[in-house]
Amino acid sequence: MPKADPSVPDGLYRPSLTEPIGQLSPQRWMQAPETRAVIAALMADGVTVRFVGGCVRDSVQNRPISDIDIATPDPPERVLALLDDAGIRAIPTGLAHGTVTAVIGEAHFEITTLRRDVATDGRHASVVFTDDWVADAARRDFTFNAMSADPQGRIYDPFNGLADLGAGRVCFVGNPVHRIEEDTLRLLRFFRFQAFYGRGAACDKSALAACRQLAPRLVDLSGERVASELLRLLGSDDPATILLVMQGVGVLSVILPEGEDVTRLRQLAWLERRGLVRSDIHPDPLRRLAALLGSDPVAARSVTARLKLSGVARDRLVAMAAPDSEIAPGLDSAARRRILRRLGSDLVRDLVLLAWARHRIGIVHADPVDTVGWIGLLDDAAAWVPVELPVKGRDLLALGAPAGPEIGRVLARLDGWWEERDYRPTRDECLEAARRAVAGSL
Repeated sequence: MPKADPSVPDGLYRPSLTEPIGQLSPQRWMQAPETRAVIAALMADGVTVRFVGGCVRDSVQNRPISDIDIATPDPPERVLALLDDAGIRAIPTGLAHGTVTAVIGEAHFEITTLRRDVATDGRHASVVFTDDWVADAARRDFTFNAMSADPQGRIYDPFNGLADLGAGRVCFVGNPVHRIEEDTLRLLRFFRFQAFYGRGAACDKSALAACRQLAPRLVDLSGERVASELLRLLGSDDPATILLVMQGVGVLSVILPEGEDVTRLRQLAWLERRGLVRSDIHPDPLRRLAALLGSDPVAARSVTARLKLSGVARDRLVAMAAPDSEIAPGLDSAARRRILRRLGSDLVRDLVLLAWARHRIGIVHADPVDTVGWIGLLDDAAAWVPVELPVKGRDLLALGAPAGPEIGRVLARLDGWWEERDYRPTRDECLEAARRAVAGSL
């Protein structure tokens, strides 16, 4: 019987599962020439390597694969040498933690030496390298993330992750409290994985209890780490259901106290995923965050500062948090064009969806006339071509306008005149109006 390893959670080590327990169906990413080249390089000395983590988990469910992670018992220095011998570009991504990135063309492979944790502080772990596959799997967060597969597609599953994945169970490896204490971010990762791999609000009870107990620790996480997990969760099919669970265990009030009402988010997610079939509408995490915040630019600014969002994301979120009372199906065509000209088609589309989601709250059967009106607003935004006053400041100077602030004032009057006429006047007609404006008769 294998020797007990203190790094493996009590009661979880099952010798029968150190052997393969299943077989992946043929995977294009595993058979790709780039993957084969990296695997051949890493196995040049005869060592065993495996694919680990998300690429295995998602292949089991035939989901798209975004990242390919590989584990090896070789130390990172040896990995660098093997890749160099094979003529493969290698980047020493994190040698202290055993991570090297192999690059072939556009394909990237993250290769990590088998590890076990020796110390954790809730954010980072101190590790030692090992050749024990089960010990490496035991340090992972969830059972289905602890699965691995060899290059032939044979699946290794020491902690019952395959069954949990099939049943829609998101279960920590071992004691959930211990796993979260090792890395507080795992608390948020639990809810993100529940959103994508679980079955709605039916969460593992021991995991929820641990999340409730350790929720106050979330204040120690950086804004960037919280934002990354929150926005990814918001990209799921039904984020509102998971956010309600987070609210129930005291997590949402720690990371997003401004977002306690999820009703508009639920309506927005329905519109994005099911209510509308349009090429210009897709699930948008930042727009969904705006739905949580309501029409409150002050709250939006507070959230962007705390989550350390980029300047572009900050500006967009604050703009989406503007009051949406002027966005409604009853707008006449001229008013629609004025709004589109002032705000741009992208922001107007966001505001229409947010206003429509608010309008849908409490409505069981939507009025078909209203629906046609909201869709018309989206159609107008999609078809909008920006227009620009065909007269410039230099034209006014040529007409005798004095240089300085007066140029701007005349242009503003002229622009208002042009807008009142629905942007139809030609350049010649605008120049004639400009002459009158310069003369003070417009």
